[in-house]
Amino acid sequence: MDIKRIVPNISSDRMEESRKFYADFLGLNLVMNREWILTFASSSHPAVQISIVKKDNPNTADTDITISIEVEDVNTLYAKAIALGYKIAYPITNEPWGVRRFFVKDPNGVIVNLMCHLPSLE
Repeated sequence: MDIKRIVPNISSDRMEESRKFYADFLGLNLVMNREWILTFASSSHPAVQISIVKKDNPNTADTDITISIEVEDVNTLYAKAIALGYKIAYPITNEPWGVRRFFVKDPNGVIVNLMCHLPSLE
C-alpha cells in the first residue's frame, strides 16, 4: 500500500490564534482553509503538513481525528479494516470537498482518518 503522506491533526477552538501561530510565527503556508479545518505546509517540503480541526464541527462525525493518512487506494484499506475486525468510526464516504475517506480506530482508540483525493471533474 502506497502511503502518500501522514498529517497530524490538532483539535482546536482557537482557529485564528492557531493560524497566526503556524503561519505568522512558524512561517508555514496555509494550503487549505475550509473554516472548520486549516492545513499548513512547509514551503520547502510541501508534504510536511499539520492540520488544525475545529472542535465540534459536523465534518468530523463527532470524533477527534488525531491523524490523517493519505493513501493510494482507500477502498482496499476499508475492506481490509472490516475483514480484520477493526472498529469503523465513520463509513467510507465521498466528501463534497474532494476526498474519499473513512475513520477507523487503532488499537489505542485513536481515530485515524484514511483518505485519498477524488479525481477532479474539471
